[in-house]
Amino acid sequence: MKIDLTDTTAAKINKALVAGRREIGTPAVGMVLTLVIVTDEENAYDALKAAGDASREHPSRILVVIRRVSRTLRDRTSSRLDAEVRVGAEAGAGETAVLRLYGEVCDHAQSVVLPLLLPDAPVVVWWPVNGPLDPAEDPLGALAQRRVTDAYACEEPVRELAARADAYTPGDTDLAWTRITPWRSMLAAALDQVDCEVRSVEVEGETSNPSCELLAMWLADRLHVPVRRLPSAGPGLTAVRMDTSCGPVRLDRADGRLATLSIQGQPERAVALKRRDTTELIAEELRRLDPDDTYASALRFGVDRLDGSAGSSGEQPAAVATAEEDAAKAPAQRAASKTARKSPTRKAAAK
Repeated sequence: MKIDLTDTTAAKINKALVAGRREIGTPAVGMVLTLVIVTDEENAYDALKAAGDASREHPSRILVVIRRVSRTLRDRTSSRLDAEVRVGAEAGAGETAVLRLYGEVCDHAQSVVLPLLLPDAPVVVWWPVNGPLDPAEDPLGALAQRRVTDAYACEEPVRELAARADAYTPGDTDLAWTRITPWRSMLAAALDQVDCEVRSVEVEGETSNPSCELLAMWLADRLHVPVRRLPSAGPGLTAVRMDTSCGPVRLDRADGRLATLSIQGQPERAVALKRRDTTELIAEELRRLDPDDTYASALRFGVDRLDGSAGSSGEQPAAVATAEEDAAKAPAQRAASKTARKSPTRKAAAK
């Protein structure tokens, strides 16, 4: 069911949520988290649909914050809050409140959202587009344990990665990183099947796809070998080629759906590696609410340290290891030292 509220308050929205649950016969609150979506009117439908589908795996209260643009001076100086409350089948496995802010209240969205958060439940804030450069310093981001952005939706994704690295705070993550989870798993599994040393790596993909840079930085950070970034027509990531002491290891995906894994001395294998939609991506991010140290280490490696990357032209400063970066890499280095004692060869550190 839907309940429309015009020129309302957070207290009235809370009452409407309770009344809606009682109306459909489920007065108990069975949700596990609060998902706050900060977007505009143009992208609100797609973001809400993805979050609603993901809520079937993670029952949640979804709060959609839409800042409306006021056209006249009178509208800009006055404040108004409109809300649309959805419960039952309209809201997936949770409940939804679409909040439209007008006037000066747009600058105080956190004051509207704070009374609507579920008590004693984690909070996740997601910016489908126009994410802040420093999500942790954003007033809404400060309310959350996890802050999800999407560099792919930015005009200059590669520069966005460099800015996110400078402003990284534990709890930050990006859907560009989530998109390469199947690639990282497949590459780690491929290196587990051979007992050899990786000498160099090539990552091939679209020029403006930040997932390609993140995968290249992850491989360079974990394997400590030169990684070359090569452009292709796409879609997305198209190939990863590793030169090892046992021969080449290749993972090629030309059509965005089916990939071919080639290992020296073994027959070629077709593996499912389709491009996932936003619903699957946000559902994966909601499965873990602790800081992602692997993402932080790869992000801080620096795009400009890749061979052939967009950032190697001297436009961005060279990445410098900091105390925070050393602390983030410490667990991985300890794990790598244990592996080195067991075997003289180098394998992927992402098992």
